[in-house]
Amino acid sequence: RTLSKPKTIEATIGYIEGQWSEMGYANDRECYDAMGDQATNLIVERPGTKRADEIVLLGAHYDTVYSTPGADDNASAVAVLLEVSRILGEHTGKRTARYVAFACEEPPYFNMDSMGSQQHARASRRRGDQIVGMLCLEMVGYYSLVKGSQAVPTGIPRWMHRFFPQRGNFLAAVGNTPSWKLCWRFRRGFKRGTRRMPLFSICLPEKIHEIRLSDNGSFWDQGYPALMLTDTSFLRNPNYHQATDTPETLDYPRMTEVTLGVASAMRKLLG
Repeated sequence: RTLSKPKTIEATIGYIEGQWSEMGYANDRECYDAMGDQATNLIVERPGTKRADEIVLLGAHYDTVYSTPGADDNASAVAVLLEVSRILGEHTGKRTARYVAFACEEPPYFNMDSMGSQQHARASRRRGDQIVGMLCLEMVGYYSLVKGSQAVPTGIPRWMHRFFPQRGNFLAAVGNTPSWKLCWRFRRGFKRGTRRMPLFSICLPEKIHEIRLSDNGSFWDQGYPALMLTDTSFLRNPNYHQATDTPETLDYPRMTEVTLGVASAMRKLLG
C-alpha cells in the first residue's frame, strides 16, 4: 500500500471509507502533496456535548513499505481503529471523538513534511484544535509467550532492563514525559475494558528514539499529548518490514482484547 502503487491506495481508501459509511459516519478527506503525488488522510468525527471543542484522536497509518503486505504494520492497527469506531458509533461523550487513517508514515516520507500525521497535526495546530489526547495505533497484532521474545530499546540503560517485560505478550502504551497524565488516564480506561490483555505503560524522554518512530511524534512536535499503542514492532516481531508480515502471523484473540481495551479507554477519555 504505497503511493507508487496507486491502485493499492485507491482500494485501501475505498475500503476504509466504505466501512465508515456503513457505520453511519460522514467521511472527510484531507488531501495534500507528498513529494509530487497526492496523499490522503481519512477522517471521521463524532461530536461531543459539553466539551465538543476538546478532541480525543485515535489514529493509525494505512500505508506500508514497498516490500511487505504489512499485516501487522499496519493493517492490524487499521483493523482496531475501524472496530473501535464501530463499537463507539453510538457513544456520545462530552468530548469529540476523531478517528484518522493517516497516509505516508513509512519511508521515504517518515520524519518529513509529507507524513500524513505531520500534515494533520500542523493543520490542527493552525486551526487551534484542542486535541487533549492522541492515541497512535502502531502494530498491535503480534504476540509471543516465549521468554526472551521481547527486546528492550537500545537507549534504555542496562540497569533498567530488569523492569521491562521479557515476554512479548503485552500491549505497550508509550508516551513522552509531558504525556504522563494521558498515559495514566489511558491505563485506567484500558484496564476497565479487558482483564486478559497485559498492558505495559511508560513515559520516557524523547531521546529514546524508539518512542518517536510513528505518528505520535508528529503530535508531540505540535505540543499535543500523545501515546503510541504498540506490540513494540521490531523489538518483538521478526517479520517487521519483511515479506513474511502476513495475516496468519497475527494473534486475533489478543487483537480483540486490545480493541476492547482501547474502546474502553476512549470512553473514559471522551467522558
